[in-house]
Amino acid sequence: MSISYANISSIMDPLVYMKPLPNHNIKNGSVVKIKTKDGEIRTGQVLTASRDVVVIQVVEGSFGLTLGTTSITFLDEVFKVGVSREMMGRRFNGIGEPIDGGDPILPEMLLDINGEPMNPVTRDYPKDVIQTGISSFDCLNTLVRGQKLPIFSGQGMPHNRLVAQIVNNAKVRTNDPFVVIFCGIGLLSEQALFFQKKFEERGSTKVISFINLASDPTIERLLIPRVALTTAEFLAFQRDMHVLVVLSDITNYAEALREVSNVKGEIPARKGFPGYMYSDFASIYERAGRIKGKKGSITQIPVISMPNDDITHPIPDLTGYITEGQIVLSRNYHQQNLFPPIYPLSSLSRLMKDAIGKDNTREDHGDVSSQLYACYSKALEIRELESIIGTESLSEIDKQYLTFANLFEQIFINQGDTERSFEKTFYLAWKLLSIMNKSELIRVKQEFIEKYYIENFDIKSLY
Repeated sequence: MSISYANISSIMDPLVYMKPLPNHNIKNGSVVKIKTKDGEIRTGQVLTASRDVVVIQVVEGSFGLTLGTTSITFLDEVFKVGVSREMMGRRFNGIGEPIDGGDPILPEMLLDINGEPMNPVTRDYPKDVIQTGISSFDCLNTLVRGQKLPIFSGQGMPHNRLVAQIVNNAKVRTNDPFVVIFCGIGLLSEQALFFQKKFEERGSTKVISFINLASDPTIERLLIPRVALTTAEFLAFQRDMHVLVVLSDITNYAEALREVSNVKGEIPARKGFPGYMYSDFASIYERAGRIKGKKGSITQIPVISMPNDDITHPIPDLTGYITEGQIVLSRNYHQQNLFPPIYPLSSLSRLMKDAIGKDNTREDHGDVSSQLYACYSKALEIRELESIIGTESLSEIDKQYLTFANLFEQIFINQGDTERSFEKTFYLAWKLLSIMNKSELIRVKQEFIEKYYIENFDIKSLY
């Protein structure tokens, strides 16, 4: 039986502090209902339950709550969200309530937003690929089902445009059911409208959107990724679907975590963030993966806006320890109007090598990717040399590398909003490699050179 209490000792938005209840066994994470003096019902969650104090976070914020007139009811259950296949193509807020004007969802299951612990022994190794339609991803940093691959961006960079493109174009190369879950954390109103417009333009019913605005309560930013991932776990492991979860922006999540930690009076660590931020990130990122005996998978793309473009900042730094690679956006590329501004030499997909090849993408994928990296890396060295000794002093081979680098950036990297299949990407890659002499393609097997190399290639055909 639920019992209501009115012994609130203090209120510090978004937290409510209560005196301990000796006759009530309160558990961390349990849900409470908060009733204001006007009869309004709000939802809260127990953060801390000790002998000295009970700390409750109010999802809707503590504005309007007063001492003596506010009652709190402990429900003795964890925060749960209703999930269903009917959520496909719908928009929800940070606690899983529809915000698109549609009918309420009839849940198939009520699930704990913290998810079920995934036994490491039952994990299956990520395999097979997800096609994003972006050459810099698909060829150079292939996204693998079950992987967690973050995007490291910066303030003012076009990561929202890139995210919208990935959400709209992502697909699997098999006939298995596939869905994308977009989780917007701390978005500005114009950003939320941008995503809504982009998703509606494609008329996609495969996208489930969870939106938290910057004006929404801070606590909701801590709940929304867990609500989104709980939905993903239901679709992946209960309904055998492949799910891609895009979390944007994790920086807003981390700042909300810091804000709540400071209000609780916890001892801060680096740059004021709580010392447990690593384990908190892990509780989100580690929900990606595959399970033996289950057909579905969860793949994550967290987006991080690095403060001051500092990749050593605690948010990208801790993210890098947990995830399996990174996609780094270049401000220099952005200033040259290259989109997407993915810098290949700083980007990496650690699981790519085990998911590409003849049976998954194409037989020459690994060799082509390696050769593109090698040619571009050497071309950048020659650019530096050119700035010292001048173009006239360069050899013909050096000039080939410079031509390759310019076209690699302007055509391969800079694909704009167009979608490219794996086949189109490899065709373009071989056009670029055909600029070079065969003797320079030392990372490609001879059989692939004989099969795909374009003799007497006309560079003008690329323009």
